[in-house]
Amino acid sequence: MDLANKTTRIGILFLALLLVAGLTLFYSGNDAVVLATEKKEGILTAEQVKVAFNSVGGCLVTEAVQEGQNVKQGDVLMVIDSTDIDLATTKLRAQIAQLDATIRSQEESVRLGFSRIANDEVQSRRSVDAQRALVKAAQANFTRHSLEYERNVQLRAERVISQSEMDAAQAAYDTAGANLASAEESLSRLLAGAPDTGHTDSMTLPTIEQQRRETQNRENDVEALRQQKKALEVQLQELAVSRERLTLRAPEDGRILKIIAKQGEMIAPGVPVILLESTRQYYDLYLSEKQIANLKEGDMLTGHTVAGNKKVSGTIRLIAQAPGFADLKMSREKGQADLTAFQVRIYTEPAEGVLPGMTIGVDSDGFH
Repeated sequence: MDLANKTTRIGILFLALLLVAGLTLFYSGNDAVVLATEKKEGILTAEQVKVAFNSVGGCLVTEAVQEGQNVKQGDVLMVIDSTDIDLATTKLRAQIAQLDATIRSQEESVRLGFSRIANDEVQSRRSVDAQRALVKAAQANFTRHSLEYERNVQLRAERVISQSEMDAAQAAYDTAGANLASAEESLSRLLAGAPDTGHTDSMTLPTIEQQRRETQNRENDVEALRQQKKALEVQLQELAVSRERLTLRAPEDGRILKIIAKQGEMIAPGVPVILLESTRQYYDLYLSEKQIANLKEGDMLTGHTVAGNKKVSGTIRLIAQAPGFADLKMSREKGQADLTAFQVRIYTEPAEGVLPGMTIGVDSDGFH
């Protein structure tokens, strides 16, 4: 009888405990939805960078890193053979040196040309002065013989002089006229069509101006050579940039995850050759509308590692509607509709002992 009463009391106590627990769950809302909102966790993920040669390709001659190796930004990772670019660079430098010599020669030729034109101009002006003096002398001589000829004509009419004297006067007159015409023609050739103003130093001599224009055109040829040299120098700079790009350097701090290309292989431009694990690390949380109400991009958020409970500080970089799989479905016994989830991405600060792959948890208190 005592055994039966004891068994009955134990059964009643067990039923009472189940009833109390059920009521507690019912009134506190400790179903899947509530439990899912009390604590959020995400996997710490490191960004991966596919490293490739920028716009250059060729035979890989140096593989400077190994998988698992930590590298710093700027460290040499790989090197492509530079023979072709080195030969092209040497050729361009020779062409530039040849152009330099040609430009110096042309510049000196232009300088001498202008100097020669200046001398020719002075000599031409003096020649004009000298020829103008000869014209004046020929005019004076012609005037004298013209007067003498007219006087002899009158004397011959009066039979004062003989016919031979008249003939001599005629010949002298004709000769003076021919000399004057010759002197004027020579002066006209020196002037080359320029009007004779009588002021030689201010006159513009066409022949001299033509020489000056021809020399100025040669200056244009020199300028064309200078521009050609600049174009070659730009090509030389492009080759220098291409040669620098033959050395692949780490774009940021990180760890070598995978070496895709091997020494001796032909590398194509832009094709990834190394997979780098960046030091930029983040984890994603999927929160409800209420939980993101007080959060915004740029806010600081503090979490902790599930293993070791180490503090992990980070900055919210992204808040966006999450994919449908992250929504909380009709999981409550009260029949509550689906709850839309939002993706929150947190980039973390470096912390000792916190490694990619660890689970980071954030308590609900962190969202208020």
